[in-house]
Amino acid sequence: MDANTLYVSDLDGTLLNTRDAINPRSLRIINSLIEKGMKFTYATARSLSSASVVTKGLSLHIPVIIYNGAFIRASDTGKTLYSVGFSKEEQRFMEEFLRKEGLSPLVYTFREGEEKVLREASRENQGIRRYLSNRKGDRRMEAVRDGESIYQGDIFYFTCIGEREELEGAYRRLSEDKRFRATLQQELYRPEYWLEIMPERTSKAAAICELGKLWNCERIVSFGDSANDIPMFSVSDEAYAVENAVEELKSHATGIIPSNDNDGVAEFLQKRFCEDGL
Repeated sequence: MDANTLYVSDLDGTLLNTRDAINPRSLRIINSLIEKGMKFTYATARSLSSASVVTKGLSLHIPVIIYNGAFIRASDTGKTLYSVGFSKEEQRFMEEFLRKEGLSPLVYTFREGEEKVLREASRENQGIRRYLSNRKGDRRMEAVRDGESIYQGDIFYFTCIGEREELEGAYRRLSEDKRFRATLQQELYRPEYWLEIMPERTSKAAAICELGKLWNCERIVSFGDSANDIPMFSVSDEAYAVENAVEELKSHATGIIPSNDNDGVAEFLQKRFCEDGL
């Protein structure tokens, strides 16, 4: 087993199938390899709570990268190993900026030590309602009363959900501001677009490099499906796009593996470690 290599997979569209789950065969293969010593994790825009639901059955003694690299957390205990957040000055700027843009975001924050996702109940659109419907019982979700600010606590992430036309102006302006990192992409298998905003220091690539140091890894091998995985690919020694990936990502890949519905990541890992004589 190559103990010096960190294997990192994106979740949606890569490790997860089109039903938002990991194929049973993939679970068996990956869990077996982890038990034999493979250093494997995932990097996702999801929270630990959301990711834990869709990765049910995956070995839990691995740290995971969540919120597009804002945190590295132990998946079994939730302990934070690494984090990045907005400064108070950046929070104030974003509050004013989003108000001027006419956008009402989901605000991801720590308030009095508890993780919360705050929203204005009076401004929920179809995309936000769908987001909430998939997170019933999630105690992080909280609607603020009329006149109460959603910009509370120590904020580390913003998400605006809506039509492309209402989000792309804000995305363009934030892309020119070196204090922030913004992504705009269509939700997988849905018509809505998501504008996600984080500190410039936040990225899957930075978190992967940090985890590599924590685990004393000398090499990184990554797997992805979308253009926002390009920075992750750029810090990897090898990078593989699933067959269903966008063409832009494929042009940055070391190679192409089977699709997310056909156990692409697990098949690659099994072949790699069979070649090593395991």
